[in-house]
Amino acid sequence: MNLDPFYPIVDSSDWIARLVPLGVRLVQLRIKDAPQDRLRREIAASKAVCEDHGCQLIVNDHWQLAIEEGCDFVHLGQEDLAEADVRAIRKAGLRLGVSTHDGEELETALSVEPDYVALGPVYPTGSKDLKWAPQGLDRIAGWKRQIGGLPLVAIGGLTLERVSGVFENGADAAAVISDVTGNPDPEARTRAWLSLTAQWR
Repeated sequence: MNLDPFYPIVDSSDWIARLVPLGVRLVQLRIKDAPQDRLRREIAASKAVCEDHGCQLIVNDHWQLAIEEGCDFVHLGQEDLAEADVRAIRKAGLRLGVSTHDGEELETALSVEPDYVALGPVYPTGSKDLKWAPQGLDRIAGWKRQIGGLPLVAIGGLTLERVSGVFENGADAAAVISDVTGNPDPEARTRAWLSLTAQWR
């Protein structure tokens, strides 16, 4: 499968309503620690916007709700993967992305035959506390050689100024959080990302 090279990650349907109409083709909804009814509303609203604009929605963690709401793509971290019913996810026809941070986690991810693997953090990141050191560009190149044709998503501390390096080292998509949502003008920053990544699209 092919992933769009620009892969923003946001924490609400409001963000999706702001950014997707600008031309975003791939987005992840990542909401932590929210009541089930709110999660369901957020997923449904995000799905509606993405369907209207031809954007691929990926739901983080909440695979049961993703199935129930008719979504077609989920992303799981390692802890969530250990608790998820991968067979149920596949039976429902959902595609699956998995986070990885070291070689052991990569083996775990590959054992479930994911549709893509995410590697991070590439650079230092403030989006969440991580026990892993920044991976660097060389790790991207090495992992891409290891996984071959499976799409590789780079994540962690990515900015417009840094992103060329991840693509030059084999990443297929760049997952972006604070460089967009923490920017004083998120819409302008999104347009800049779309323009810059067009050469890898």
